Amino acid sequence: MLAFAANSLLCRLALQHKGIDAASFGSIRLVAGALMLGLIVRLRARPLASPARADWLAAVMLFGYVAFFSFAYLSLSAGTGALILFGAVQLTMFGVGLRSGGERFGLLAWLGFVLAVGGLVYLVSPGIAAPPLLGAVSMAVAGVAWGVYSLRGRGVADPLAATARNFVRAVPLALGLSLIFAASARVDATGLVLAVVSGALTSGLGYAVWYAALGGLTAMRAATVQLSVPLLAAFGGVLFLSESITPRLAAASVAILGGIALVLSQKSRSSRP
Repeated sequence: MLAFAANSLLCRLALQHKGIDAASFGSIRLVAGALMLGLIVRLRARPLASPARADWLAAVMLFGYVAFFSFAYLSLSAGTGALILFGAVQLTMFGVGLRSGGERFGLLAWLGFVLAVGGLVYLVSPGIAAPPLLGAVSMAVAGVAWGVYSLRGRGVADPLAATARNFVRAVPLALGLSLIFAASARVDATGLVLAVVSGALTSGLGYAVWYAALGGLTAMRAATVQLSVPLLAAFGGVLFLSESITPRLAAASVAILGGIALVLSQKSRSSRP
């Protein structure tokens, strides 16, 4: 969760100082992650398992998350972006659970679900303190993509190798996006370092750990542990980026995180024998 929060801070810091454009940040992040993960896979003592069937959906979702995440942070603060991101992530997980028939909501869970959705709507509703709509929508799309990517990781036999392959498959998509935005490309030393750190450490290694943890987590528990990320990102933004926590962000945080907590508490009770 610290790695996830750090990704928000690193991306916002790089784009805030205009040391790199969003498309280049995303591409370098994926390339650095792929190289780091490929190196670790080759150096580890465990023999490489035979390649599983290519999961191109996971790779596309990873690319979609990274791309929309990067462009969203052109205008969003670290805390606001993380709140929209992980609110969308968990609503996606809940929605998939409901659609598949594996989850059943009681009255309290539905109340929490409505409260969380209402908090997201309030956060992006028009007003002086509202975040830019394009940035908010982009981050919501990134959240849906990350939610699907997380669910694809459950039950993977070799999380490290699977994460490495997903990064490798996502790289050509990111490079294609960079070509589209080549006219506005810019990369200085600081932006390059921040993108590499985000890709190699907080993304590559962080996601490998996350994929490994997903093997022992239900969808509900996977959603629960991510509740800490928006708060970590918001406080990190205050400490390192001189951002402020607005009353709207505080109220929306209570509604979104509180609503999700209600859903999770209801599921926890209903799962007991």
